[in-house]
Amino acid sequence: MTKSDTISIEGQAYDAVTGLPVTKTAQATAQKSPVSRVTVANTLHSGPQHSVTLRRRALQKPVAAKHQIVGHPQVKHMDVARPKHANVQRFAPHPAGALHPAPRVASADIAPVTHPSVARAHARSEAKQPQARTLPSAATIKERALKTAIEGTQKRQPLRSRMRSHQRAVAILSATLAIVLLGGYVTYLNMPALSVRVAAAQAGIDAGYPNYRPDGYALNGPVTYSQGEVAMNFKANGGNQTFTLSQSKSGWDSEALLDNYVTPKAGSDYTPYTERGLTIYTYGDNAAWVNGGILYTIQGDAPLSSSQMREIATSLL
Repeated sequence: MTKSDTISIEGQAYDAVTGLPVTKTAQATAQKSPVSRVTVANTLHSGPQHSVTLRRRALQKPVAAKHQIVGHPQVKHMDVARPKHANVQRFAPHPAGALHPAPRVASADIAPVTHPSVARAHARSEAKQPQARTLPSAATIKERALKTAIEGTQKRQPLRSRMRSHQRAVAILSATLAIVLLGGYVTYLNMPALSVRVAAAQAGIDAGYPNYRPDGYALNGPVTYSQGEVAMNFKANGGNQTFTLSQSKSGWDSEALLDNYVTPKAGSDYTPYTERGLTIYTYGDNAAWVNGGILYTIQGDAPLSSSQMREIATSLL
């Protein structure tokens, strides 16, 4: 091995082909042996390497060794340039300015500017040309129609509101009139009973108006009263037949009534009836009974039956 086949770095000789350190013994052997350097390099790397797989269960996880810079620990690796041999060309040199590129200077773009004369000519040509009229789309026409309809509806709302107010007032007036008429009708129907109540209060007795009245007969004239007595006259609607229902204070019972009133008027020509606790004596077209200290009598020329007179007596209970 000649000196050209080795590289000396800091006093240590390295093979220029394999990069392995060369000892003095190996160097001398290489000089004596005719084996080529390529053969020696191939021999060193021809054998397979042993497996370095570790059994993780039995061994601890290997920790990577920390690299230390020998000689200048306070100086970074990139800050110190090691001297290299002229024949070592494994790494290409850094190009000039690669590590520190020059900063870029931003340049603003300049927009094109129209010449004033060209702009004036373009404006005159546009002014001379007639502007094209664009027709509205279907959606625009529909929107305008809806807007017009809504505006017309809003304008008609006050009239409709007035009509509704008028209808409401008419309805209220009609309802009030119906209530008044109904009240008047009810008052008209109850007027005889009210008149009897007023007369009874004036006479000082508990008189009443019969709930039953024979068909074809109605109250004729006002209810008359005197101290302790109230009388009401009924007349036939289609004739002159009348009967008078009188109510007066009395301390008689049924026996006293028979002895003191019925027998003197009818003698023995009378018929007694018992209805709902009342003893009613009828004779001819007349009748008499007592109840609650009041003597009731029916007298007149109206052809009333005994059943009709009993109905009148029981309706006053």
